[in-house]
Amino acid sequence: MAETPKSPKPRATKPKATKPKAAAGKAAKAAPKGGAKANGAAKAERAPQDRMVDAALALAAERPWHEVSLREIAEASGLPLAEAYRCGASKQAILEAFLRRTDAAVLAEGAAEPEEGSARDRVFDVLMRRFDALQPHRKALASILLAQTRDPATALANLAALQRSMTWMLEAAGLEAGGLRGLARTQGLTLLYLATLRTWLRDDSLDLAKTMAALDGYLRRLEGLLRRLPRRNTDQRKTAE
Repeated sequence: MAETPKSPKPRATKPKATKPKAAAGKAAKAAPKGGAKANGAAKAERAPQDRMVDAALALAAERPWHEVSLREIAEASGLPLAEAYRCGASKQAILEAFLRRTDAAVLAEGAAEPEEGSARDRVFDVLMRRFDALQPHRKALASILLAQTRDPATALANLAALQRSMTWMLEAAGLEAGGLRGLARTQGLTLLYLATLRTWLRDDSLDLAKTMAALDGYLRRLEGLLRRLPRRNTDQRKTAE
């Protein structure tokens, strides 16, 4: 059984991260009060690709993702089809843009220094930042992930994109993502993240305690597996030369 992480650091940052989101949410709710014209102006201020991503997530939260068409996403974003095409020529492209936006939100909080706590604690902190960033889109993601179970080709494409994201999460945690060991870390972290994502989708606790417990348990297992991997002994190679 996974034990609840003892380090208070990851969740200590959560109130700081959630306050701006709460303020943004209040602002978003207040925007329509200015009328359709004000709401349209606010939407126009968003970059076209962000408008496409926002519209796609809103539609996915309302009904099954596989039923959502590109035309509907374009209409909901207020973009003509030609411009919508330039922003995201496929639903896959829109999802990848959302992945990059999530990556950027996590990376904006900065990278951890290698000497700051254990590697497990740093990865835990980074991934919990990611789940915090995804909180407003939980319903949409549930719809999207369900649709991918029916479409293996799309699921594989998204897996490749997710692995790129996990490479950046490792870098944010101060861990090397290059070489064979880095590849093993990336693949292991991707599987770990997907497993934790399933728990997160069902986590109804206010502080995401179930998600934290699951993530910590998976990280401990991954840490044990990586310790068994052979290391390249660069010192011996240099000595031989």
